[in-house]
Amino acid sequence: MIARCWRWLLLLLLLGITPGGQAAPGAVWVLGIDDAIGPASADYLVRSLSQAQAQGAQLVVIRMDTPGGLDSAMRQMIKAILASPVPVATFVAPSGARAASAGTYILYASHVAAMAPGTNLGAATPVQIGATPGTPKDDKAEGSDDDALARKQVNDAAAYIRGLAQLRGRNADWAEKAVREAVSLSASEALQLDVIDLVADDVPDLLRKLDGKTLNVAGQPRQLQTAGASLVEHLPDWRTRVLAVITNPSVALILIMIGVYGLLFEFMNPGSTVGGVVGGICLLLALYALQLLPVSFAGVALILLGIAFMIAEAFLPSFGVVGFGGIVAFVVGALILIDTDAPGFGIPLALIGTLALLSALLIGGVLGMALKARRRALVSGDAGLVGSLVTVTQVKAGNPFCGFVLAQGEQWQAQCATPLQAGQNVRVTARHGVMLEVSAAAPAAQGE
Repeated sequence: MIARCWRWLLLLLLLGITPGGQAAPGAVWVLGIDDAIGPASADYLVRSLSQAQAQGAQLVVIRMDTPGGLDSAMRQMIKAILASPVPVATFVAPSGARAASAGTYILYASHVAAMAPGTNLGAATPVQIGATPGTPKDDKAEGSDDDALARKQVNDAAAYIRGLAQLRGRNADWAEKAVREAVSLSASEALQLDVIDLVADDVPDLLRKLDGKTLNVAGQPRQLQTAGASLVEHLPDWRTRVLAVITNPSVALILIMIGVYGLLFEFMNPGSTVGGVVGGICLLLALYALQLLPVSFAGVALILLGIAFMIAEAFLPSFGVVGFGGIVAFVVGALILIDTDAPGFGIPLALIGTLALLSALLIGGVLGMALKARRRALVSGDAGLVGSLVTVTQVKAGNPFCGFVLAQGEQWQAQCATPLQAGQNVRVTARHGVMLEVSAAAPAAQGE
């Protein structure tokens, strides 16, 4: 009898049913976002929420430490959180982490907003798209197009975060202030002002404090049973890691350079295959990355034009004018390539300078080879034929002053003012069609 009861109990546990008749608590998924918000972060969160729902997770915890990021990626992540049937808790951790700019919006959109001691959030003012990095807002003329665009962006962002705050029942006034005045809060201050729901030391502490809490998920109440729930650390997979690498603007710029020069090498050496394969792959990856990033089409055009000019320098006798003009176009295009001031999406000046220097060295090498070839004596054609030393191979019968000579690997008819002998070395003095005029070589020249 006891053995039968144990078998039934084991069967119920395997089926996920407790003896009290309630479903056993589901697992808690923990995601990690520890960098700027971008296309890779959005793809990672959207796919993770879908997988968590498919595997019956009861809660998804986003452990966040971000300086902000792209508006498009942020809105994609917020849409996924709002539509998720699995509640989402955003936890700014560990101590010293921050949820600045785009991270503040995601924190407000989550079902649970939590922070670890020693963290902060805020500074949610949208950056001016297309503005020069470091340009202060006060430098804009009152009533100018730039000023009107900035006000539109700020008003839109303020309305957006206020709507999220009202949806989750959090402090909407401070949320708008974070957008309009770029203010920030520490964890303890955020808790006092009802900006977040709780402060926790770590994820296990967060789960203990969330146990038994009822959340409104998709219009339905959902009670959490996080005490003793298993934790599933869902780390970014290879797809997310690759996407994060290629959508880095610096990597995208390097891929463009490798792609174009690889294809150039293939065109100059048909059949080598290495340049074509590597160049084609790199160029396609760069184009894929650029279509995910907020790029300036003028910057892309200038970069491609600059590379085209640098390539043309190898074929045009411009003595560096076209090539160095291409370097200037490339540098300007790289500076304006990324059409946003969001943190983590700028191209370092050191990288731009390095690529420009490498291109300049390449052009300098091409010019050096061209000048060296220009100074070299011609060894083909009439210029290389006249004055060369040749050997008489045959003398015409009955005419010792005419015969055949071997010049540049070919048999030529030859005539001379003095008698010729087979095997004699003579020097070409002139060419008349297919006839060479030769003269007997000086004794010193015959030793050449």
